[in-house]
Amino acid sequence: MSQTFRAPDILDIARREGRVTVDGLAEHFGVTVQTIRRDLAELAEAGKLERVHGGAILPSGVTNIGYEARRGLNAEAKAAIAARCAASIPEEASVFLNIGTSTEAVARALLTHRNLLVVTNNMNVANILVENPGCEVVVAGGTLRRSDGGLVGALTMRAIQAFKVDYAVIGCSALDAEGDLLDFDIQEVSVSQTILAQARRAFLVADAAKFERSAPVRIASLRDLDEVFTDRPLPAPLAERCRGWNTRVDVAA
Repeated sequence: MSQTFRAPDILDIARREGRVTVDGLAEHFGVTVQTIRRDLAELAEAGKLERVHGGAILPSGVTNIGYEARRGLNAEAKAAIAARCAASIPEEASVFLNIGTSTEAVARALLTHRNLLVVTNNMNVANILVENPGCEVVVAGGTLRRSDGGLVGALTMRAIQAFKVDYAVIGCSALDAEGDLLDFDIQEVSVSQTILAQARRAFLVADAAKFERSAPVRIASLRDLDEVFTDRPLPAPLAERCRGWNTRVDVAA
């Protein structure tokens, strides 16, 4: 099979799983690792993938991956992460959930919780939690972002400032080596920062693909959070920093 025919399949795997590995693709296609390295080099040169050690990931930049594509990325990992996060949220608690496919997974994991108050700027989260009769849902109004059902802007932030909740659960688009949480939309970042300021405890839900991506706008540092829920151990230097910051790291098995 030539690279021309492999390329769409390679990109489909990358979109579905967040990354591809040289060894995994060589086994999948029944070709040599040298052949796969050439394929990835060509896709990287075309701007369709970004090379990393041992494989490639979807390219970083100043714009995010499309919402529907993000929804399918690492779906199993997000579900496992969400289950661990939801298990750390007791019933009869108040919770913020922000914009993102990872926080939507947390909303699904909270469907059996009772006596919750959930404040969200994510229309998708609200639509998920409407199925839970034991959950009161407050939607923080603002400007609707049609691409993903998010609500952003000054009205959203003012609505959030009316609350002081037990838990904030946020996602991010990237997590860098210094422990900074990054995203693409300045308005969304401002909302996330407001959410963190209005919560007693703050959680991050982020699959390991976020360790390998970049984004231009800083939300906060892991030092500002109480716990990180992910599916793979953090890089050793960052894990050491988290220990010094007393930020707990929970890795979903």
